Amino acid sequence: MNTLYATLLAIPYPQIDPVLVQLGPFAIRWYALAYIAGLVIGWQVMRRVCDQPPKVLSPLKIDDFLLWAALGVILGGRLGYVLFYKPGFYIEHPLAALTLWEGGMSFHGGLLGVIAAILLFAMRNKADPFMLSDLVAIVAPLGLFFGRLANFINGELWGRISDVPWAMVFPRGGPLPRHPSQLYQAFFEGVLLTLLVVAVWKFTEGRRRPGLLTGVFCAGYGLARIVGEIFREPDAHLGYLWGPITMGMLLSLPVLLFGLWVILRAYRKPALP
Repeated sequence: MNTLYATLLAIPYPQIDPVLVQLGPFAIRWYALAYIAGLVIGWQVMRRVCDQPPKVLSPLKIDDFLLWAALGVILGGRLGYVLFYKPGFYIEHPLAALTLWEGGMSFHGGLLGVIAAILLFAMRNKADPFMLSDLVAIVAPLGLFFGRLANFINGELWGRISDVPWAMVFPRGGPLPRHPSQLYQAFFEGVLLTLLVVAVWKFTEGRRRPGLLTGVFCAGYGLARIVGEIFREPDAHLGYLWGPITMGMLLSLPVLLFGLWVILRAYRKPALP
């Protein structure tokens, strides 16, 4: 399709101010609200689910775990972005690593942070870490959904140049229409993955096999992220690593393989009564 014709047909990008409310130097951003919404909704869902058999922790313990999870997501996500995506920049500008309000979070780093929080909290409370991680797996896709919507509102992490009828011209993405890949990822990593994990929990013996939901989430996310990377523009400072391979694909492959291993492990052990 002719480039000018494709640009004229592109769907207008809905200009949404990344700052919801500005009070002097204090700003409430959609990006921060996405993390808050994911944590709060996930916390409430976990409180409801934890009382159902097999019981893992009490609702009060889930309240305590919220802080651990929040620290794991934020610290791990930021540290992962610093190490995986811009190590050179942050070595030269170390204080810039603290500017969370400017964006720059890595899911893979956040995942490692939450895994550390789960292991430490489970050890401290003498709980099965896989049973706790299964609770987290039920709600984690909700956080991904809100996070991808925030990426779309911020006009960041846009897709590759395309002439599909729903392509958009992003303000910072150049003059050509692109895939709204943030919305693709919100659907696959958020909506579909939520439906998959909930279906395994509700309609199979998933809740009686510790680690099964964790494995389904990790394998499902790894696959969804690799597929999403096909439509997403690689980070400008990284580009493609080898051929069509991007950093997101590379980091997601171990998550996919880990998820498959955890699923096999869950089925090799006897189901809980």
